[in-house]
Amino acid sequence: MRASRIDPGRTLRHLGPSAVPERRLRRVCPQLVTTFTKRFTSAPRGEPDREWAALTLLAAAVPDLVPAPLSRGALWVTMSVIPGGPLADPATPEQVEALGDVLDSLWSVKPAALLPMDIPALIGRTLKALVPLRERDDVIGRAAESAADLDWSSLLTVQDPVVAHGDPNLANYLWDGTTMRIVDFEDAGLGDRAMELANLLEHLAGRRTDWSPLLDRWPADPVRLQTARTLWAAFWLGLIGPGGPSANVNPPGTAEAQAERLLRLIAQL
Repeated sequence: MRASRIDPGRTLRHLGPSAVPERRLRRVCPQLVTTFTKRFTSAPRGEPDREWAALTLLAAAVPDLVPAPLSRGALWVTMSVIPGGPLADPATPEQVEALGDVLDSLWSVKPAALLPMDIPALIGRTLKALVPLRERDDVIGRAAESAADLDWSSLLTVQDPVVAHGDPNLANYLWDGTTMRIVDFEDAGLGDRAMELANLLEHLAGRRTDWSPLLDRWPADPVRLQTARTLWAAFWLGLIGPGGPSANVNPPGTAEAQAERLLRLIAQL
């Protein structure tokens, strides 16, 4: 994703399939920007609808947690700019605690008005990405083969419904030194707490952060959480493994390390 320019009306355009993160907008002219617009070239998962619905719900229920939605079209959403800078990995213990407070607020809001998270699509996409990797005679192949044999059907049922953010990239958490806020809700919906925790734990952007205080904060069924972690870990292997859409983005050895991580998670089931 990349920004093409800042519009005179203080909005942000982009050329990628999803919106440019707010952090990039802030680096361009932070002193001038009060609103920005996320524009989509397509919306295969209903991204603008999900963003608008989540921001509308959350801005009313927990003000100052998220940007305020201002206006929208079929492929764009305009919202307010909120203070703070993106987290870096590893997040500090103070930041992890603040994130826990924010997630408490987020998950206190009833999610019934939101579209459900599309877990069948996530499983299908993951299994499809594992197919070519299973042919490899290395650790990546072994991990893909082991993951393809797993049963993720239990994750199709929501057991602990929450507002699911859907994208726990650390850059989507804005910290101003005292308060944490959240941006980028294009993947948001009605989801499951264990799935959201697993998504956070397995996201590539936060691998050096100690998330254990959050696990203590919200005890989850250990088997369900572990199963969800294997799904997200397998998703990442398909994404960054050879031939994947992000195969050339990360340093050499990243895919092999991810495969080893996935095998460890599977062994703990």
